[in-house]
Amino acid sequence: MGRDPRRDLLAGLTVAIVALPLALGFGVSSGLGAEAGLATAVVAGALAAVFGGSNLQVSGPTGAMTVVLVPIVAQYGPGGVLTVGLIAGAMLIALALLRAGRYMAYIPAPVVEGFTLGIACVIGLQQVPNALGVAKPDGDKVLVVTWRAVEEFVRAPDWTAPALALGVMLVMLLGARWRPTVPFSIVAVIAATAVVQLLHLDAAASIGTLPSGLPAPSLAFLHPGALGPLLAPAVAVAALAALESLLSAQVADGMTVGQKHDPDKELFGQGLANIAAPLFGGVPATGAIARTAVNVRTGASSRLAALTHAAVLAVIVFAAAPLVSRIPLAALAGVLLATAVRMVEVGSLRAMARATRPDALILVLTAFATLALDLVYAVIIGLAVAGALALRSVARQARMDEIPLDHNDHNGEEHALLAEHIVAYRLDGPLFFAAAHRFLLELSEVADVRVVILRMSRVSTIDATGALVLKDAVQKLDRRGITVLASGIRPEHRQVLDSTGTLALLCPEGREYATTPEAIAGARARLEGAGLLPSLPSPHSCTTVQEPT
Repeated sequence: MGRDPRRDLLAGLTVAIVALPLALGFGVSSGLGAEAGLATAVVAGALAAVFGGSNLQVSGPTGAMTVVLVPIVAQYGPGGVLTVGLIAGAMLIALALLRAGRYMAYIPAPVVEGFTLGIACVIGLQQVPNALGVAKPDGDKVLVVTWRAVEEFVRAPDWTAPALALGVMLVMLLGARWRPTVPFSIVAVIAATAVVQLLHLDAAASIGTLPSGLPAPSLAFLHPGALGPLLAPAVAVAALAALESLLSAQVADGMTVGQKHDPDKELFGQGLANIAAPLFGGVPATGAIARTAVNVRTGASSRLAALTHAAVLAVIVFAAAPLVSRIPLAALAGVLLATAVRMVEVGSLRAMARATRPDALILVLTAFATLALDLVYAVIIGLAVAGALALRSVARQARMDEIPLDHNDHNGEEHALLAEHIVAYRLDGPLFFAAAHRFLLELSEVADVRVVILRMSRVSTIDATGALVLKDAVQKLDRRGITVLASGIRPEHRQVLDSTGTLALLCPEGREYATTPEAIAGARARLEGAGLLPSLPSPHSCTTVQEPT
């Protein structure tokens, strides 16, 4: 924190200016009032910065969380939200102690990139009402709210607010390219506020302003006997807090060089923050991607920036509310619009889209789901599609190739006779549910021979489905009068084959062999016993020959 305090202090001040209207708005949206949003931003923001696992994460109330909280307020009142926050905080600490944060590493990069792109679009669209200078229309879906705001603006256009928002956005974007170290967001907001005051614009009517006073937050928790019905909402809140916080920290890492968050420590910090925030009348908090992005883009390098953000908001709450009330909402909308634009890494998106078609599909689908649905559903959909495509790719690696019999173990005449009655297949790759039925179909189409040898030393894994399909294939071939022999079964695969009864078909009848040459010798003995082959001497014993890998 002492490495570059000047940049961190400026970044924290910038984030505080951006976070102030968001905290007020999200508090109102949750149903507990603007004071609850500010309490959350101050308390949760400070605790998560100290105890969290990211140096750059900024925590507080978020739009995604308010969507989850609104029905809780409607059913249980403000006390239900505060109680849910406490329970969710305890759940997050439990997840941290169980070291569940490490599993975030398994989220594919296209899901993270699509999530980031979708969040950038959501952040930008959420600012449209303030940027146009219209009251926020009713509705939960950002696309619907944006469309209604545009319709209202078209009916009675006033270009004051759009001009302010566009001006602030251009100053930030162009200024960052010219002088990346200068906090142009602060400059732009101060300039926009000064213009409004100097020109005596009707801010309350045309561009909107922040409230000038805040009541004390409420502290009414539910009785412990009423906790049962709140467990399900608490699980949803904890899941969203974990998901959004860890993804936000991962996005922050991707926007910087050399930063790496600790996911389990981040869950612990968010858990403490969510336990403490309700004690001060706050709503559940998460890592906030918009504020974190502002923090990174304005040059933050340590936790000092997030702590400064919380401290500045605390000072504003007690000392500067009249001054803050003069900041036009359109100017703050311009700050967030510029932040949304800068969150999109065009080069990274282009590289991901060009990598493979499945990667491009996952990215687009996750971004669209983030925009049209919500954050949790978007990540679940992205993971489901990525998992399905990965399974398909792995399943395609499973192969069953016909392998000619080894000429070295037999003379030409014997080899010709064996080839007429024996066919050998080598199984490569995983034999699991996604590839098993294709394997059964191929094996069932074996030509009219007397013995099939399955070389299984290259099978990487077998699940219960694969073992059952193998058993079914052996039984079907048996009914056709074709004997199935197996060679090279790995020790780690024997348990699943035994539990499904597959080994019971092979072992008692002596149809399992350690090596392929032994299996060929066994097949020859069976054919000799059936009178299909004359008794021919074997050139050497096959028991010492190892199965090729």
